[in-house]
Amino acid sequence: MPTESNEPIQRIAIIGFGEAGGILGHDLAARGLLVSTYDVLLDSPAARDAMLAKARGANVRAGIDHADAMRGAQLIISAVTASSALEVAADAAGQLAAGQTFLDINSVSPRTKQRMAGHFAQSPARFVEAAVMAAFPPLRLQAPMLLGGPHAAELAARLPALGLRATVAGDRIGAASAVKMCRSVVIKGLEAIATESMLAARRYGAEDAVLESLAATFPGMGWEGKLPDYLISRVAEHGKRRAAEMREAAQALRDVGVDPLMAEAAAERQDVLAREIAAHLPGAGVAEKGFSWRALADALEKSRAKM
Repeated sequence: MPTESNEPIQRIAIIGFGEAGGILGHDLAARGLLVSTYDVLLDSPAARDAMLAKARGANVRAGIDHADAMRGAQLIISAVTASSALEVAADAAGQLAAGQTFLDINSVSPRTKQRMAGHFAQSPARFVEAAVMAAFPPLRLQAPMLLGGPHAAELAARLPALGLRATVAGDRIGAASAVKMCRSVVIKGLEAIATESMLAARRYGAEDAVLESLAATFPGMGWEGKLPDYLISRVAEHGKRRAAEMREAAQALRDVGVDPLMAEAAAERQDVLAREIAAHLPGAGVAEKGFSWRALADALEKSRAKM
């Protein structure tokens, strides 16, 4: 059974074992914590073996379903996709017991976080929202998180012992997500703008001059160095997921009466590159170490020319 909330957290369940969940699981287990996980890909014949191997390599126990992974865990971290986050929270609310805390780290709108919290209104478990404010790689456990909700301060005090870095945005559900969503308009928007600009500049043979001009206009950002590769690699590797997250940001804007013109356009650009890679470069490893946006642009152009 889960221990009381003032005792050290020793058992953790991670729902979703993708990039974020995989990093959390590996690093938390490496600190000597008992970590279990469940991911929908464990139910896929094509992906199951790879997911099991990933879990074994991280010293994480793979559960047979959500309930099995969460059983006995003091802290449950939801690191799924934006589109499934609400369903996972609703499922967990009906299964968790007193002494368990459900921490949702997914990039969804404040209203979605509030709907999650609503499912926990009659649950003996606690719900805390989190907004992850930087990419897990390369910061890993030290990626900063903002926590929100009536139980946020209590959890924030316990997370440093796990190696996690968290501050409290407020005791109102949605406060942390609002910060993340508004920030995402800029961060993911910049990724989308860089992708669109650089792909066009490469076709014109003008990319060096464009990057030189950007570096002169915004000195210190890294336009002359690794920034373009980093920004475009995020779209290339996670375009579909980031598009879904950007549409959550768009909904967050609508909820307060702001027309999300830029957010929706950025989501479409993320989606378009993901579709192009799937169509023209299926199975390609597009964001491994040494990623080059120029190489990606050339590969896409070469593939199109053959069609």
